[in-house]
Amino acid sequence: MTNRPWFEYRGQELRLRLHVQPRASRTEVIGRHGDRLKMRLKAVPEGGAANSELCAFLAQAFGVPRAQVTLLAGPGNRDKTVSILRPARTPQWLAAAAADAGGGAGAGE
Repeated sequence: MTNRPWFEYRGQELRLRLHVQPRASRTEVIGRHGDRLKMRLKAVPEGGAANSELCAFLAQAFGVPRAQVTLLAGPGNRDKTVSILRPARTPQWLAAAAADAGGGAGAGE
């Protein structure tokens, strides 16, 4: 898979650039947002709940333990950079976003 502005493979590490919207009705990836992927998170942005839910969602989506998902930048912002070490699988929404040269990406898994 070729790197895009919203994701980059660095050896065994995948870095995702995300724009998150907390307090949504459900947690899901909804598509591209400029040079990032946009996600809705059900959790509130208080006490790290939204960041925790984001990392748990990504761990499940990529088939890795939660310890292999690290928030690199943006803990108090909507724009975040996340590292996933040795992803075991590629979720449909990332494959769709990578294949899509024009409009938005496919929705969550």
